[in-house]
Amino acid sequence: MDKEITIYDIADALKLSPATISRALNGSDIVKEKTRKKVLDAAEKMGYRVNAFAKNIRTGKTKTIGVVVHELRSNFMTSVLAGIEKVASDNGYDIVIAHSSENKEKEVQNVFNLFNKRVDGLLASLAFDTADWNHYKVFVDKKVPVIFYDRVFPRSPFSNVTLDNFKAGYEATEHLIEQGCRRIMHVTGDISKNVYLDRLDGYKAALAAHDIPVQKEMIRVTTLNEEAGIAEADKVLKMKARPDGIFVTNDFCAAVMMSHLVEHGVKVPQDIAFVGFNDDPISKIIRPKLSTVKYPGQQMGEIAAQRLINELQGQGNAALESQIVMRPTLIVRQSSTKKKN
Repeated sequence: MDKEITIYDIADALKLSPATISRALNGSDIVKEKTRKKVLDAAEKMGYRVNAFAKNIRTGKTKTIGVVVHELRSNFMTSVLAGIEKVASDNGYDIVIAHSSENKEKEVQNVFNLFNKRVDGLLASLAFDTADWNHYKVFVDKKVPVIFYDRVFPRSPFSNVTLDNFKAGYEATEHLIEQGCRRIMHVTGDISKNVYLDRLDGYKAALAAHDIPVQKEMIRVTTLNEEAGIAEADKVLKMKARPDGIFVTNDFCAAVMMSHLVEHGVKVPQDIAFVGFNDDPISKIIRPKLSTVKYPGQQMGEIAAQRLINELQGQGNAALESQIVMRPTLIVRQSSTKKKN
């Protein structure tokens, strides 16, 4: 293997002191511009690489942010990562992404791996089956800032960046009511998670506000994947009194349900109106186009990353910014418009 080039090799080649080489590479104003250019040109020509590991040991900072994601096959999560990366890059930070695949054990492993990599801070969204935050205590003990986004712990010492899921659930359900629906099914995920529990509470509140009783058989807790969508659609087909509106907290699952029902003769929205969640690309592709709640993923990523960097740099008011709640937007398309405005 070729020998790794050091500042001493560059110093020998240019007949300069190692200290001058180090200052030039680090952009010190002490070094004249002509000398700095000569050093940088030589470093590039000789194939010099900055020893980030050694630099991190000296400074105690890695300039990296750990990001735990629960799902990568999601337009929402991709947009969140784009927002995080943009803000991190603008502030001179790299990101290290760890994927839990909706599994707590893998999440625990990822958290400890990122801790051992000495990331300066951590952004995390919880896996489907994560019920406690014990594995995040190592960061608390070392006073390394942690911010949760999207899926968070309702009661914890951490800062959170979330959507107003209660408002989103309320508005989606109320829209179906305004379209004349009275038997509204709610298909959701694990309600131990804030995102699904709050959407469910919003759904219930909208029904109550319009004097529509909550029926247990109309609340379906599922995994929100393709198999769940088909299974729930089959259950609807077997019901004697079918729902006339369905609010699904995931666009893909909503599209699967809607497509399966249409294949079996159900008319959308005439027989059953649909509202999904996320504003994923599939909501614009499926026919009829799917009404949905827009989840501003990139903006959430940007806010979470900036909040973390502010904390790392000793800026901002942690007390005021500990709970950041974003507003949802209901997007009405053909799948739910029974009434023409």
